[in-house]
Amino acid sequence: MITHTANRIFQKVIEVYHDKNDVDQPFKNLYDKEIDQLEHLLYKKCWIDTVQWHYEDIIRDPNINPEEALKLKRKIDASNQERTDMVEYIDSYFLEQYRGIDIKQDATINTESPAWALDRLSILALKIYHMREEADREDASNSHRTECQNKLDILLEQRADLTAAIDRLIRDIEEGHKYMKVYKQMKMYNDDELNPVLRGRKAK
Repeated sequence: MITHTANRIFQKVIEVYHDKNDVDQPFKNLYDKEIDQLEHLLYKKCWIDTVQWHYEDIIRDPNINPEEALKLKRKIDASNQERTDMVEYIDSYFLEQYRGIDIKQDATINTESPAWALDRLSILALKIYHMREEADREDASNSHRTECQNKLDILLEQRADLTAAIDRLIRDIEEGHKYMKVYKQMKMYNDDELNPVLRGRKAK
């Protein structure tokens, strides 16, 4: 099952990241792009998500230096673009995998592609990891730990439901009951020609 592989890889990424717990630590993909293409893509995708999760924590520091905050905002913007690119790479992998499928006449399209569903699974893995940390925090109050444990239980149920839904989507695509149609995200804010602020600066 693809989701079994994805959940295992996401957990591994998060554990490797937190071994140093540093947004500036070097990245090393544990999977060879030529041998384990999907695993390679999923590992990098979750690494991007994990680093960005911690960027978002840092930038919310009320005492952060404004210049540092601006630099970090630029990193978050770049990370968002990289995250989107990775989702599109993963969808390209699936499109290639299912290119020869005999699509049924009554086949339907899904509201999101497999890669965007896996994107949600990656973020969910991060939520579960950090909520578990809060539920187990020895310096927190009992009420805080209980509240976080209740939230963790919901997140775990959500992961089980999402995992089952993705498995079903993949199975439906493999059997021709669903078909993939992928639209590029066409983000505009990073484009010198599409963002009016950047376009104005370029013209000066």
